[in-house]
Order: sequence, then structure tokens, then C-alpha cells
Amino acid sequence: MSGIIDNYIPVAIFLVVGLVMPPITMFLVKQLSPRSKAASKYTTYESGSVPTGTARIQFNVEYYLYAIAFVLFDIEVLFLYPWATVYKGHGITSIAVVEMFAFIFILLFGYVYLWKKEALTWVK
Repeated sequence: MSGIIDNYIPVAIFLVVGLVMPPITMFLVKQLSPRSKAASKYTTYESGSVPTGTARIQFNVEYYLYAIAFVLFDIEVLFLYPWATVYKGHGITSIAVVEMFAFIFILLFGYVYLWKKEALTWVK
């Protein structure tokens, strides 16, 4: 029984640190950061130059599609890394290899779908 508890000690430490660190960090930043009431603090930042016009402009909706596609593929590729390290270190059964090929097929299916919908072409 103590072996099982010993295995969960690192998880408990990560959980406690993960729950305690954000409030502590926010408190320290609030206490240590300089405060200024100057009007220039509330202006839009444009490389140090004086901003012209309003900060509210309309972006092309396709930018959001690029962002969503990037996040989807980035996160899915992120899942491949732990699988590859386990595969290299311990040897995985053929079922796991078939499951990974299914995962990659779904990923490629999404890529082909975006390609066919011309979601990856840049608008001029």
C-alpha cells in the first residue's frame, strides 16, 4: 500500500505547486510592479510611436481559421511525442502501432479537408 502512495507523492506535489504558484505570483507582481497613472499608459502601443486612429479594426475571419488549424495540428502532433518516447524505450505492441496509424490518418484527413476547402490558401 505504501508503494502506491509513494507513486502519487510527485503528483500531489505538482498539484499543490500548480494551485499555489499562480496566486502567489499574481500577488507578488501586484505588490512589486511599478504603478503609473499617466495617460500614455492607456494608449495603444505601436513600436514606441504615437498611435494614429483607433485600435479597433476588423480582421479577416480567415486569420482565425489559420489560428484554429495551427492549434489543432500543433496539439495533435504534441500527442505524438510521448508516444514516440514510450515506443522507443519500452517496445509497444502492434495494437498501439495500429492505433497511432489511425490517429495519424485522422490528422491527415483533417489536413486534406482543410486543403480541399482551400482554408490554407492565403488571401491577397
